[in-house]
Amino acid sequence: MPDPSRKQAPCGTWTSPITADVVAAGATPLSSVALDGGDVYWLAGRASEGGRTTLLRKRGNSVTELTPAPFNVRTRVHEYGGGALLAADGVVWFSNFADNRIYRIGPEGGEPAPLSAGGALRHADFVLDAARHRLLSVREDHSQGATYPVNTICALSFDGSETVLVDGNDFYSSPRLSPDGSQLAWLSWDHPRMPWQGTELWLADIAADGTLVNGRLIAGGENESVGQPEWSPGGLLHFVSDRSGWWNLYRFDHGVVHPLCPRDAEFGGPHWVFGNAMYGFMSDSEIACTYIEDGVSRLARLDTGSGALTPVDNPYEEIRELRVQGTALAFLGGAPTIATEIAQIDARSGQRQVLARSIEQLPDIGYLSVPHSIRYPSADGRTAYAFYYPPQNQDAEPLPGELPPLMVIGHGGPTSMATSTLKLATQFWTSRGIAVLDVNYGGSTGFGRAYRDLLRGRWGVVDVEDCVAGAQYLAGQGLVDRERLVIRGGSAGGLTTLCALAFHDVFKAGASYYGVSDLKGLDADSHKFESRYNEYLIAPKAQADAVYAERSPINHSDKLARPMIFFQGLDDKVVPPPQSEVMVDALRARGVPVAYLTLEGEGHGFRKADSIVRTLQAELVFYLRVFNIPVPEDLPAVEIENLAQ
Repeated sequence: MPDPSRKQAPCGTWTSPITADVVAAGATPLSSVALDGGDVYWLAGRASEGGRTTLLRKRGNSVTELTPAPFNVRTRVHEYGGGALLAADGVVWFSNFADNRIYRIGPEGGEPAPLSAGGALRHADFVLDAARHRLLSVREDHSQGATYPVNTICALSFDGSETVLVDGNDFYSSPRLSPDGSQLAWLSWDHPRMPWQGTELWLADIAADGTLVNGRLIAGGENESVGQPEWSPGGLLHFVSDRSGWWNLYRFDHGVVHPLCPRDAEFGGPHWVFGNAMYGFMSDSEIACTYIEDGVSRLARLDTGSGALTPVDNPYEEIRELRVQGTALAFLGGAPTIATEIAQIDARSGQRQVLARSIEQLPDIGYLSVPHSIRYPSADGRTAYAFYYPPQNQDAEPLPGELPPLMVIGHGGPTSMATSTLKLATQFWTSRGIAVLDVNYGGSTGFGRAYRDLLRGRWGVVDVEDCVAGAQYLAGQGLVDRERLVIRGGSAGGLTTLCALAFHDVFKAGASYYGVSDLKGLDADSHKFESRYNEYLIAPKAQADAVYAERSPINHSDKLARPMIFFQGLDDKVVPPPQSEVMVDALRARGVPVAYLTLEGEGHGFRKADSIVRTLQAELVFYLRVFNIPVPEDLPAVEIENLAQ
């Protein structure tokens, strides 16, 4: 029966308060949660100040900004950064983006004082070695110019001098000092591996002069990914390993590695940035941890003796950067109706306090689509996972008998994962009557090692098959209109989009945001951290050229027969304009409907508010016109070549 309180209107035309301007205003980026005594620290982005990141501290009931402009708390170690601050004993140290110097803020506050020389030396992932008056960190030395930087673990003395403690590997992370200061643990790995393929956990003693001796391998290797080493208060080393096929927790005790809580769940994640944490010690006998099952985060207390998990009640489905101090837990949390926020929870009482929100004012819940976590059959008998967002608008409903269009999204990375945390960019579509499927295709994290490795050598195949299968599954369930299936993606997701349209005949239209059409071009522009990534995703160098040619959409533009819209930043150095232009020219010449919007002053990823507004509105208009849906008068005109008026 029709709902008399709702207006019937064609899907895609529903009036929504989640406008392109609201999406462009965006969320305040929040990161780097830290606990020190009774204080909580975190970083917040300042869009109005050119994207500067500032450090905030909550002490008692007041929040103080500790790094006024022009300080920008950020590091670019591994280019993705993270781990840019340390708070300990009332003192804060942080990396400043502009000069790469480490600054110190004393317990009394005041102007940050420089500690390091900066320049070509970048630092991240700090640890305080108080007894030796120094910080330990991962250091990246860019002084060699055009060659790749040199990564080490170094000691930064409080007099500003630096000493390399560990070198020889391509990458390092997670230096962790034992509670008595006598030992140091760390992670390392080498090309061509990415850290989610294989890392090594090392342990060494610290000599009287502060150098390391008696280094020995504790866990890990070419096919074992180890992460987040941490020391218990009593001095036992713990870590996460995927040796069982899942990132589970382990303890190293007198030369023997013991599993703590064997479970088909992920207690760790891929190392894209420094500083991620999914567990911490409440005491020697109890760990607070978060773990992922079927793409959803859980929060629990873990008894280190019995391995029993006790749930900690909370409203979140995504939990990141968990910090633990006694019973106090602080983290980044999000859920389908909760945008990312910083929360503090007492692990025993469950009492919760929200310290900061990425979006202060959310739309009424009646306009928010709550996703369903689904699994469905895909190619070769495998199962794929996704979040399905049905259309939702408290003021509107479809015309009688109308099924909504479906937009399929493949996340970037591609070794990453889609989460259910509220995103206004998704709600922009669902509140207008367009369903969304956010796919965790084979290769995504959060579903175990075997699922993650499905993308090994098959990027542009498995991800595409799972997006295609997801659209077909929903259409087969009678939830969406089979004749109005679209796919969109940016960068790596753009490759998925282009491959889906070139090699499959399921989607009726697509949108590519600075999408990768030429795989060979990626190798030329990659930074050190990702420079061998394609050997995992595509093929070893010896076979790469043939596979690149076979799988790059730029070589198969003659197979593109569906309407497409392309968005391209003219300053993009990662995926330069010619990658889009070749595809646009091919569609134009063959009479296929095509639109092409270029944006001055934008690079790889659009950051200007007016660019976000323009592209969202243009993409909406494009779909409406392609599917012959009336275009609301308040939307701008979009030139679509080869489309009959």
